Amino acid sequence: MQAPFSRCPFLIGELYLLGGGTPLASAADVVTITQTYKMTHQYPALSPEQKRELSSIAQRIVAPGKGILAADESVGTMGKRLQKINVENSEENRRYFRDLLFSTGLGEYVGVILFHETLYQKSDAGVAFPKVIKDKGIVVGIKVDKGTAGLNGTDGETTTQGLDGLSERCAQYKKDGCDFAKWRCVLKISDACPSALSIAENANVLARYASICQQNGLVPIVEPEILPDGDHDLQRCQYATEKVLAAVYKALSDHHVYLEGTLLKPNMEVAMATVTALRRTVPASVPGICFLSGGQSEEEASLNLSAINQIPLGRPWKLSFSFGRALQASALAAWQGQPGNRQAAQEAFCSRAKINSLASKGEYRPTGEADQAAMQSLYTASYVY
Repeated sequence: MQAPFSRCPFLIGELYLLGGGTPLASAADVVTITQTYKMTHQYPALSPEQKRELSSIAQRIVAPGKGILAADESVGTMGKRLQKINVENSEENRRYFRDLLFSTGLGEYVGVILFHETLYQKSDAGVAFPKVIKDKGIVVGIKVDKGTAGLNGTDGETTTQGLDGLSERCAQYKKDGCDFAKWRCVLKISDACPSALSIAENANVLARYASICQQNGLVPIVEPEILPDGDHDLQRCQYATEKVLAAVYKALSDHHVYLEGTLLKPNMEVAMATVTALRRTVPASVPGICFLSGGQSEEEASLNLSAINQIPLGRPWKLSFSFGRALQASALAAWQGQPGNRQAAQEAFCSRAKINSLASKGEYRPTGEADQAAMQSLYTASYVY
């Protein structure tokens, strides 16, 4: 009897006290309790050194006034951006525009998520982009998912592919200069969605991805995006967001993911609803929450982020941004594919980055001087990267 008692003293002590001094558990019960306790004990997946590194990286990404430039558009998605300004979707044009962005003083404001192609491209001066970015004190990230696939048995819902070979890819990306990663799962709201199957599947996929990233020294950005498509009201969106996030953090716990070494990238709605949903679901141990813009205009996304940071409710995490469209639209409009417009495009980008830096601290106030590009909606139905 001594061995089980010594392994699980707190449980046995409680049983003894509840019995008024007489143990309520038999010897067989004690063995069962002990076995259960041992089964739920976490295997030490990460060393203290690994945890310290992951936590440090996450804190750097969401340092006060900083957010993320999501420059991780796929070749096809970048082609759609270029098409709007009548620029050919060539590798050189994609490289040139990224070089335009990375050559600015963006280190004061952002970290950067790259696409696989961009990670191995070089600046006009022949310097690899990861080095260009790191030399500015910026943390380099990489998109690691392989896109969505249909989830059978649902009303057009999806899961995200890319777990096969992920550990090997993450190990290589770490060697090539990356310190964090991103994986996007997509959920939608309709009469039948998000279904319990979709919520559970995507939560577990995100948890497996996060665990694999951490084993390879990458901070995982967990992105369960709920699309804004549909005619549902705010209350329905908040409810769905809470259900999805609760499932995600249950799955992360089940997979022993080290939360201090993660970041969350969710959709954002009206400020009070957003903060309320997060307070109900996201553990305080998560260092930061970097919102996606979800097709809002640049100006709208900045105003909403600032409003979220002004809500008079406790917010134990940094609330910042991870914008793609809402950081690049004005720069693209200013560039128009013309080398002579390079400086104007860079100034437009830096202006937007500074605005979002202020918004991440709740300090952005509109001046009424936002240009037309910043006010234009960036919404795309059923958006894919």
